[in-house]
Amino acid sequence: MKVLEQIDGMATLIHTLTDHSDDVNCCAFSSSCLATCSLDKTIRIYSLNDFTELPYSPLKGHTYAVHCCCFSPSGHTLASCSTDGATIIWDTSDGRMLAVLEQPTGSPVRVCRFSPESTYLVSGAADGSVVLWNVHSMKFYRSGNVKDGSLVACAFSPGGNFFVTGSSCGDLTVWDDKMRCLCNEKAHDLGVTCCDISSHPVSDGEHASGCFQMASCGQDNKIKVWFILFADFLGGELRYKCTLSGHSAPVLTCAFSYDGQMLVSGSVDKCVIIYETNTGNILHTLSQHTRYVTTCAFAPCSLFLATGSMDKTVHIWKLDNKQPCAGNTIENDSKIRTAENWSEDDVSAWLCAQGFAELVGLFKANNIDGKELVNLTRESLIHELKIESLGLRSKILQKIEELRMKMVSVSVAVPDEFLCPITRELMKDPVIAADGYSYEKEAMENWISNNRRSSPMTNLPLPSLVLTPNRTLKMAISRWLETQQKQGETTLL
Repeated sequence: MKVLEQIDGMATLIHTLTDHSDDVNCCAFSSSCLATCSLDKTIRIYSLNDFTELPYSPLKGHTYAVHCCCFSPSGHTLASCSTDGATIIWDTSDGRMLAVLEQPTGSPVRVCRFSPESTYLVSGAADGSVVLWNVHSMKFYRSGNVKDGSLVACAFSPGGNFFVTGSSCGDLTVWDDKMRCLCNEKAHDLGVTCCDISSHPVSDGEHASGCFQMASCGQDNKIKVWFILFADFLGGELRYKCTLSGHSAPVLTCAFSYDGQMLVSGSVDKCVIIYETNTGNILHTLSQHTRYVTTCAFAPCSLFLATGSMDKTVHIWKLDNKQPCAGNTIENDSKIRTAENWSEDDVSAWLCAQGFAELVGLFKANNIDGKELVNLTRESLIHELKIESLGLRSKILQKIEELRMKMVSVSVAVPDEFLCPITRELMKDPVIAADGYSYEKEAMENWISNNRRSSPMTNLPLPSLVLTPNRTLKMAISRWLETQQKQGETTLL
């Protein structure tokens, strides 16, 4: 493993992994590990703490090239698929082989993906066959076929009831979990190479919920962004949004950050491009690979980006936290509202966002999901999680209490006077500015520190920069929160 300290704008190249002896085909993150796979028939697993290879790595079980690897949402298992026609499920605690799932047609398997709830695993093959496996029984569930070409790409909807496949003939196909083909779209004339669905909900101007963004890339040098609507009564619907330019050759891989704010792509032109999703603007171009870039992935609860190439290396990048980052998924209202339904990975992301990254392993080991998180008490932190530090326990409980209050505040209509005019969020520490309006203290201080001397509300010059605590409003917000929490206490606790 080569360690570099090369600063490149918003991205710093911090590690280069050189353990594979042939082309790197895929890389994938869990909350604590990075997996890579290669034409050399192996899968390698690294710790995110220092990017050292785990003792049981490399994993050897495939007899031909390994095309794809992916972690289950909990990170407890890893799937890999190969030209040998098999998808193997591995235990990530010790590297044991848990199951070998043979593609019924025996065709080389090009892509595999777990559903968000780990109910299903999809495997797609070179003959166009797509198989849905039951993860709990590790048995065949259902299968289907794309119309033409090899199946080379797959992505699940955030709810797990639908998934999209991409084929070498250029089609994107939306399926439900009964393997019914819901719609088919010609996306890339020369073939799809990869697709990804952001877990961050958006609005397409017509639908208030159930709409997400999807990216696809292909041999036509293009990245296309789509609105994809998932609804049980409508099925799946694809709507073209825009095309992102920047690459001068076929685009082989694309992936959203976990908050949906960034999209990364890799190409035959040897470049990695990071886009801002909302605007399509190029944030940065990374050109350290010496051959085709075949894979890229964002880490779920840190600012890491991994890129792999036919040059046999995997670059690990640390992103500047001043840029749109991949660690804030958990902060959007729809996520907070459903905190009780968070997966273990969602909890890991929340821990990292609160500054508790060192606790991710402990919470994972105890299978702490969203329901258990919001019900953690002082006693459970002491006796079950064995957290000895009184200060750390207090900080954790304070953050959990804040989360509970947020769950209440985003689930009901917040009085407008309790919202900061700058952030449009519930105020914690309201202050009165010289314009007579109340703002969140931190937001107004940031406004002033950026050399703004006008009122955020009236745009008129502020006669003074003095901020006065609004204790009356703070007490009113506290009383409102207490009322809301009592009303929702049965549901939350």
